[in-house]
Amino acid sequence: MNTILRKENIILNCPKKAKKEVLEDVGRMLYESGYTTEKYTEALMKKETIFNTAIGNDVAIPHGVEEMRGEILKSGIVVLVFPDGTDWDDGNVVKLVIGIAGVGNEHVEILSNIACLCSDEESVAKITRMNVDEIYELFTTNQ
Repeated sequence: MNTILRKENIILNCPKKAKKEVLEDVGRMLYESGYTTEKYTEALMKKETIFNTAIGNDVAIPHGVEEMRGEILKSGIVVLVFPDGTDWDDGNVVKLVIGIAGVGNEHVEILSNIACLCSDEESVAKITRMNVDEIYELFTTNQ
């Protein structure tokens, strides 16, 4: 399952930007990597209006709404690191954004693995200090 994450989809040192822009970046990266259709960005945006995907510990896991699952071509993730944090609405500041496109039941498995890797603030802080190769290794050996 190593194709779930590509090294070029790990972006370090992201500058602060609006949540909408981050979601657009995530959607574009998932689309350009062949994980989703271009329309999946709409699914990411819609999910945020229903449920804020900031899960605590400085992490957000944007993913699409259920009714747009047909826009997912294959499972994949993208990882963006915001060392200085970025506003995720409602006073939530996140430092690690992991965008997900999961086919079928793989969606739940991916979310579960990410939740384990990001289970506390110390783990997340460690991830945000890793280089691309270390993040790649962490996420591909734990999938």
